[in-house]
Amino acid sequence: MLEQKLEQLRRLFQQMDRALIAYSGGIDSTLVAKVAYDVLQEKALAVTAVSPSLLPEDLEDARVQAATIGIAHEEVQTQEMENPNYTSNPVNRCYFCKSELHDTLKPMALQRGYPYVVDGVNADDLADYRPGIQAAKERGARSPLAEVGITKTEVRELSQQLGLPWWDKPSQPCLSSRFPYGEEITVGKLQRVGRAERYLRQLGWKNLRVRSEGETARIELPPEQIKEFVFTTELPPLVAAFQEFGFLYVTLDLEGYQSGKLNRVLEMTQAAS
Repeated sequence: MLEQKLEQLRRLFQQMDRALIAYSGGIDSTLVAKVAYDVLQEKALAVTAVSPSLLPEDLEDARVQAATIGIAHEEVQTQEMENPNYTSNPVNRCYFCKSELHDTLKPMALQRGYPYVVDGVNADDLADYRPGIQAAKERGARSPLAEVGITKTEVRELSQQLGLPWWDKPSQPCLSSRFPYGEEITVGKLQRVGRAERYLRQLGWKNLRVRSEGETARIELPPEQIKEFVFTTELPPLVAAFQEFGFLYVTLDLEGYQSGKLNRVLEMTQAAS
């Protein structure tokens, strides 16, 4: 079954002939870039959008991974932080982010002779609240993984099967996803979240989030790692570091990390209406 999906994915790119990949360096878009390059070679181009919401480490990962694959890779600056519809952080913030992304990539693709812009949206993403998907579709972007029905788990399985060493890389959405809806996003806030997450990764914790709520940092780790974190981490230096980054308070989420947790407020609002 999985092999059939991979073959369908390859045929899809054969039909495209030339494709520009919206390439974040995450596991999904990297698999798309890998298969696109295997099929199209020099007729595939990976483009990474660079902005304050992208961690410098993630940009470096994108560069290394593209070089490992062999695909041509370019970077473009996007300006979503200049759009108040984005920085005010409404519930459809991602719509304005992806609008900026694809309004940047589509003209670039047409100018370079690429008839298709494709992204890394997978089949599981279609079941989640992802307003950015609508923005991409409105601008003619295609989602090969979703079209073929490849799930997140299958993305990892295929990545491992194809020999990609980052097949188990944790998901890493943009830093703006760390803020509750309605809290204004600024470059300074993005930077302090980025520095806090970098600090924790340097301590050896890989799959995590630092949620920012006002002046409070809330650390989320997988539930099974919480006890180890509490008993093995020197907490005073951690708190001092976070305060140096700009937070006043540092907390640990006892429920643990769950993707999309900040969307619960949307579910509560819908239930109350």
